Amino acid sequence: MTIEITNESGVTVDERKLLRLTEHNLAQLHVSPDAEVAILLVDEGAMESLHVQWMDEPGPTDVLSFPMDELRPGTADLPTPAGLLGDIVLCPQVAEVQAEQAGHSTLDELLLLTTHGLLHLLGFDHAEPDEEREMFGLQRDLLLSFHTAERRHRS
Repeated sequence: MTIEITNESGVTVDERKLLRLTEHNLAQLHVSPDAEVAILLVDEGAMESLHVQWMDEPGPTDVLSFPMDELRPGTADLPTPAGLLGDIVLCPQVAEVQAEQAGHSTLDELLLLTTHGLLHLLGFDHAEPDEEREMFGLQRDLLLSFHTAERRHRS
């Protein structure tokens, strides 16, 4: 599995934890170990430019996803084939504000946003209530299983 993380945000981020989270999530979703994904962390100015260019919305946002090969989650018997999942773009400065509002750390917010972005790469959406329930439920389950695995790993 190729996971490339590039931090151009000017904010120090635990990239190893983002990597472990992405590896965990891809394994849980039965995505081929030969799949590729890129995670880019950018500052507010760069994120605002992308937000305007691709979503036609003003201001910086927290996460954007750019799917490439339109891969979908697999199963234990039939994993997702190898391919290019796409890019997840995160803005740590926006994540920091949201983390304060939510009462958790910026890293926890970035883990949530990375998981959210990955689910978008795999075709999930939250435009309709039933889609939102499915996507946010899976997002919660993935984060809980990751935190459980991390606690076991430290023990």
